[in-house]
Amino acid sequence: MHTQQPNPNFQGSSQIPDQFSHGGHEIFDAEEAIGGLVGGMEQYLLYEQHVQDPELKTMLNKHKTYLTQVYNSLVQTFKTGQEPTVKTQTYNFSQDTNNTIYGMQQPPQPKTPAQSVNEINDECITGFMMGCLKANASAFTMAALEATNPVVRRAFADSIPNIIEMAYEVFLYQNRNQYYQVPQLKQEDMQAYMNSYAPVQGQMPTH
Repeated sequence: MHTQQPNPNFQGSSQIPDQFSHGGHEIFDAEEAIGGLVGGMEQYLLYEQHVQDPELKTMLNKHKTYLTQVYNSLVQTFKTGQEPTVKTQTYNFSQDTNNTIYGMQQPPQPKTPAQSVNEINDECITGFMMGCLKANASAFTMAALEATNPVVRRAFADSIPNIIEMAYEVFLYQNRNQYYQVPQLKQEDMQAYMNSYAPVQGQMPTH
């Protein structure tokens, strides 16, 4: 009977120091996700000087502060393979603004790309912010899915809901200012889609 000998190149996680307990795909995707976060933070820095509305400036600075903490925690976890000093904090925004306005309040005007920096306005900036947050949420999701180190995986995964919340805050601001209008389907069409699935009947299996 042939007994397979263990490959000396294979090492269990218990044999590898925490700071090196990362797979190759994890390293690449984590580096890309953290690099994308850096790019987003630097873009926020550029946008700040062009913001006109004090409410938007407050939101942007709150995002910058939160993202800086996310960055520091991710870098520490990535470098050490261990829990960061500051664990993931929950991002909250004022719930009294949590109200989407549905329907087209006014016909959207045709847009063209800005031809000078002077044309960059608050509507442009909210679009830039949303783009950064969507890119970060996608990159963090991919990094979490590729992570073999459980602490790194959790650090990325726990940050995703907070980035989604930040993007929702930007959306509500856009919607309130008619930068982003939300058309709806006819009620009967909406109802047809909503009723297109039914729950599974009977006892759900327990194992």
